[in-house]
Amino acid sequence: FYLTPPQVNSILKANEYSFKVPEFDGKNISSVLGFDSNQLPANAPIEDRRSAATCLQTRGMLLGVFDGHAGCACAQAVSERLFYYIAVSLLPHETLLEIENAVESGRALLPILQWHKHPNDYFSKEASKLYFNSLRTYWQELIDLNSGETTDVREALINAFKRLDNDISLEAQVGDPNSFLNYLVLRVAFSGATACVAHVDGVDLHIANTGDSRAMLGVQEEDGSWSAVNLSYDHNAQNEHEVERVKMEHPKSEEKSLVKQDRLLGLLMPFRAFGDVKFKWSIELQKRVVESGPDQLNENEYTKFIPPNYHTPPYLTAEPEVIHHKLRPQDKFLVLATDGLWETMHRQDVARIVGEYLTGVHHQQPIAVGGYKVTLGQMHGLLTERRARISSVFEDQNAATHLIRHAVGNNEFGTVDHERLSKMLSLPEELARMYRDDITIIVVQFNSHVIGACQNEE
Repeated sequence: FYLTPPQVNSILKANEYSFKVPEFDGKNISSVLGFDSNQLPANAPIEDRRSAATCLQTRGMLLGVFDGHAGCACAQAVSERLFYYIAVSLLPHETLLEIENAVESGRALLPILQWHKHPNDYFSKEASKLYFNSLRTYWQELIDLNSGETTDVREALINAFKRLDNDISLEAQVGDPNSFLNYLVLRVAFSGATACVAHVDGVDLHIANTGDSRAMLGVQEEDGSWSAVNLSYDHNAQNEHEVERVKMEHPKSEEKSLVKQDRLLGLLMPFRAFGDVKFKWSIELQKRVVESGPDQLNENEYTKFIPPNYHTPPYLTAEPEVIHHKLRPQDKFLVLATDGLWETMHRQDVARIVGEYLTGVHHQQPIAVGGYKVTLGQMHGLLTERRARISSVFEDQNAATHLIRHAVGNNEFGTVDHERLSKMLSLPEELARMYRDDITIIVVQFNSHVIGACQNEE
């Protein structure tokens, strides 16, 4: 089944979204020029989510990618809710008071976030009141705890992640008289999601990461070439520090059963995640909630089993690892992406492909053919393809789309092979998942002039 180039393009572009930061009187005072984002599903429905918003009461922009597992419910909830928790954590005491007073007296609320959403990125309207009440309880506690100090961004990010995860767990334990909502909060808590979030404010870039999505900075060297700087670490079995952390939190007698076949308790790939109460609640609590829950919950195999060697929960945390980076003029862009991208591409290639796309300048690498025996005809083909590629770069109006095209269609020579792309995109749903994961990408472009000016002021 062969797709034509226009068919391939329409599949690749279906979820693309771009946002340009507006200029004021010809001046853009943000360190962010704008961002491109896109998603390519492998699961049906897709289990990844993405979010982007401008914080209206504080400075700064929030962007994040969320990778769900055991369904999309938890990723959906986190994509809707986490930025509110972060924004509230960053608000000064007076603003929190203003918001609380407005709710008390039934006045209109100060908007906290301006969302930048694709029409496919929906909000679950049914749960909005429940979510709002949990958020309100959080800001009321922040008001009561007022220490008069300004909140440190790192602390705000950590508190917001932990608090949202805690609320997801509590809502599921309390349940809801509305049977639809009751089932929803349980699905959210029993499924799971990783999160990789960026907060950009002037030259301060903070990355908060829970799980195995990644953040990477694209840096332009003096000779014009591109390099990649990692701004997050995967929380999985490949990260020795993470394995050590998990072992430190449980008795020595469990050392052998904690990580099996590179999975937590032999089951879960990420070592940190939202939801996943199967790895957090006591066995008694799990049984009580499942037994008193709606019947649909019992049809879900995932809620029935208890993980093997389950002695000293919780085994899983949503606490993020936060990395702070001061932006420099040579830092040109940030890529946030779920592991579907990093499984197929090396960060160095990601940096080069996005860098060349954004600048339109291609540093021609000598054609590398590895150990292949290449005829002159094939070599001619490769060179012709390279020439075509330079002109075709402009068919993608979106850096994230351009990256997905490479992630799915690259051949062994590192060039996009239309036939391969066509085959990969025409796989039926039940097969697609065997070849790749959902891919979600946000590419944030930085404003070097603003960053340079901020640096000079400092």
